[in-house]
This record gives sequence, structure tokens and C-alpha cells, in this order.
Amino acid sequence: MTIARKCLGLVLGLSLSAGAFAGLHSEGDDLPKGKPGDGHCVFMLQNLMMDSPVKSCQEPANAEGCETLGSTDDNADAVHGEGECPMEGAQAVCDVGDSKYVYYDGELGGLEIGCGFQGGDWIEP
Repeated sequence: MTIARKCLGLVLGLSLSAGAFAGLHSEGDDLPKGKPGDGHCVFMLQNLMMDSPVKSCQEPANAEGCETLGSTDDNADAVHGEGECPMEGAQAVCDVGDSKYVYYDGELGGLEIGCGFQGGDWIEP
């Protein structure tokens, strides 16, 4: 494989991961991140950089933040719940300290790279 192809693959992977995380993170302390005890938000993560939606969960997330997540980019089907994200069926978790992002399906390689850019720990349960 040529160096150019390897570089192109890396660039595409980085683009996917950056796009995937763009809909997840907020600079503010309230929306959509929430604070400990606010519960979690399960939603379908989708944006222009992704081929298909990824079932995801973010914690903590308050009800209003969950609604925001569900309407960011092409995200859909956001449902707020109490407590932590369900771990049944989880394929990976990105733990960034004050928040966790759980992924149940999708292209995990790009999401793992994005997790690294956020300073998170990638965990495969």
C-alpha cells in the first residue's frame, strides 16, 4: 500500500471521528452535557461525515440536553433516561472523565480516533 493511500485512509478516519464527536460535545456546563445525576440520553448519532447512524448514549445528559442531541446534525430518536447509560449490547465506551459516550454499533475505528482527540479512554467491555 502506498504512503498516499495510508495518508488518505488516516485523513478519512480523522474526518469521520471529528464529525461524529461534533454533535456530542458542548463547551457549556449545561447543554447538552448535563451534570452528574441528570441521567443519560440514548440516540441515533448521524452526521454528514458518517455513512450510517450509530446507536449511542451520552451521560450525563439532562432532558433538555437530550432533546438537543436528538436534533443536532441528522441525529434522531433521542430518549432521556435516569441513571447511567445501559451497558447491554455496548460495543465500546469513550470515557472523557466528566462524561461517557457508549456506542452500540457502527464504525468503531473512527469513533475510537475521535475519542483520543477528546482526551478520552477507549474501553471495549
